[in-house]
Amino acid sequence: MSNSAAGTLPAADATAFRVLGAISFSHFLNDMMQSLMLAIYPLLRGEFQLSFGEIGLITLTYQATASLLQPMVGYYTDRRPTPYSLALGMTSTFCGLLVLSMAASFPVVLLAAAMIGTGSSVFHPESSRVARMASGGRHGLAQSIFQVGGNVGSATGPLLAAWLVLPHGQRSIAWVSLAALLAISVLIGVGRWYAHQHRLPKKAAAAGAPPLPGGRIVATLAVLLALMFSKFIYMASISSYLIFYLMHHFGVSTQTAQYHLFLFLAAVAAGTLLGGPIGDRIGRRRVIWVSILGIAPFTLALPYASLEASAVLSMVIGFMLASAFPAMVVYGQELIPGRVGTIAGLFFGIAFGLGGIGAAALGQLADLWGIEAIYRVCSFLPLLGLLAIFLPDLHPRRGVRS
Repeated sequence: MSNSAAGTLPAADATAFRVLGAISFSHFLNDMMQSLMLAIYPLLRGEFQLSFGEIGLITLTYQATASLLQPMVGYYTDRRPTPYSLALGMTSTFCGLLVLSMAASFPVVLLAAAMIGTGSSVFHPESSRVARMASGGRHGLAQSIFQVGGNVGSATGPLLAAWLVLPHGQRSIAWVSLAALLAISVLIGVGRWYAHQHRLPKKAAAAGAPPLPGGRIVATLAVLLALMFSKFIYMASISSYLIFYLMHHFGVSTQTAQYHLFLFLAAVAAGTLLGGPIGDRIGRRRVIWVSILGIAPFTLALPYASLEASAVLSMVIGFMLASAFPAMVVYGQELIPGRVGTIAGLFFGIAFGLGGIGAAALGQLADLWGIEAIYRVCSFLPLLGLLAIFLPDLHPRRGVRS
């Protein structure tokens, strides 16, 4: 990535697709490495004789590290932009993968998960800021391009586990760290472009959303939090335990179950790509409403479906549910203008935190009640999408409903 080409124009003038492509590719590599850790849970469970509760604790450690640090990173960089922090954060992920490949005990696995989580805590708020800077005003599109890279990476992780790590064992994770080195080199180029933007003459800021009273902002954030609770707890039930559910309920092999997880995560990637631009066209609020509440009939049917039908249902669920998050992030940034990093860090942090807490809690419940009971209970979560009716219209005069 050079200082020229797309990077020579201020982000407000044109959409810098080269920059968006670079940050999306880095997101692909980042989330591929993260989802690899989820996909090798069967290997880790066999290697260290882990319970479902301990499996959930691995996810909690990784997710909690990311969730606690991300809002602080976003708040700090809103005040003091740090262009090369992206490459520094990816270095933590690189080290975490090396530690995971050599871990000889469960506590060391938790340490590796924390290091990978720390890398994510820096990557997500800052790369979301870069996406907005490069958007040229097409904020939903930019957020979707950025996020879809991560979703494709998440879908690729189980395939990498099936083809590389499971056949060759824990030590082969060290080869995956090469992806982190590639991401570091790309992010150094992104950092150059980022720094160049701050050296350009600053234009007057575009008018933001009409400010709402403080109490209304807090209430709106509370609604968004409840919707994120519904989305990410349900996502945790799929991403962390779908493999075990399919193996237990249908008696399929580990690799077959991982292919089903790939289909779900690929559908998530497709939904993420479309969610942002659709939000640019019809409004964030409508996308949030439809994507969360609209999946309820499918989640309620999933625990009772056949193996083939469950694959189709999980893809529909993943596609619809994923379209909500780009819209949520941009909606939040428009709700509180001027706090791009803080909102991105808060939302990504909450997403990681809810996913981690959900994975740990669902793991404990799976040990007590059985894995099938978890899917029946979680199937009701999308009904919380009814709360979207309380989201205010941020741009009523423009004819664009946020």
